[in-house]
Amino acid sequence: MTYPFSLTRRALVCAVLASTSVWAQAQSIVMSSTTSTEQSGLFAHLLPAFKKASGLDVKVVALGTGQALDMARRGDADVVFVHDQVAEEKFVADGFGIKRLPVMYNDFVLIGPKADPAATKGKDIVAALAKLSAGNAAFVSRGDKSGTHAAELRFWKMANLDDKKGSGYKECGCGMGPALNIAASSGAYLLADRATWLNFKNRADLAILVEGDQRLFNQYGVMVVNPAKHAHVKQVDAQKFVDWITSAAGQGVIADYKIGGEQLFFPNATR
Repeated sequence: MTYPFSLTRRALVCAVLASTSVWAQAQSIVMSSTTSTEQSGLFAHLLPAFKKASGLDVKVVALGTGQALDMARRGDADVVFVHDQVAEEKFVADGFGIKRLPVMYNDFVLIGPKADPAATKGKDIVAALAKLSAGNAAFVSRGDKSGTHAAELRFWKMANLDDKKGSGYKECGCGMGPALNIAASSGAYLLADRATWLNFKNRADLAILVEGDQRLFNQYGVMVVNPAKHAHVKQVDAQKFVDWITSAAGQGVIADYKIGGEQLFFPNATR
């Protein structure tokens, strides 16, 4: 039987659309990442450049670093981009990641009321936390197992104040943006990554009080999730993202991201 041309063409169009839909779905990866890369505005700047270079879409799920790593352990992500080197190295050692590569860095800063009632201002984060503890100053901790939360806990430990943070210490169990909003509305202190702070609009009476301490260094790393643990992981496409972000091109895009003329992240990839 000979089918009308219009019917044949319609079937062909449907077949092409169906194959295109499947191809489009295959042309994306899922990345679990920290809230600082999302809330700083970096991904809005970075990912369009990656798509232009690769044709791949990246679906970002922004969580605290601990949650982002847990998501990848479950096989719900193809690539992980976070900032807690100790946790990242354990993730790889446990077989969940193929290889960890450094990507970029910035720093943490202690934020608080401009009047600084606890007299923390300076370059020594440990001395500042000791003053906050002694004065029972209001302090907002993310309390969410994020990279920032892990760093904060390290600093309290350095000050020998693990269990003596003061009565003003409160955990919000929230991301960096909400924690900053709580601090802004209550005049509290908190530890933040500089990038999210620079992109934060609701500062109220808050200001950077402690910065410049080498211990505040904040390194970011990237890892492809190991398909030996989860066979459905899109290893090839995930590796394309890792290769690009650690290449001269990707590193240049990171360096170009600025707010008010100030660079937010500093590329330092090694391959």
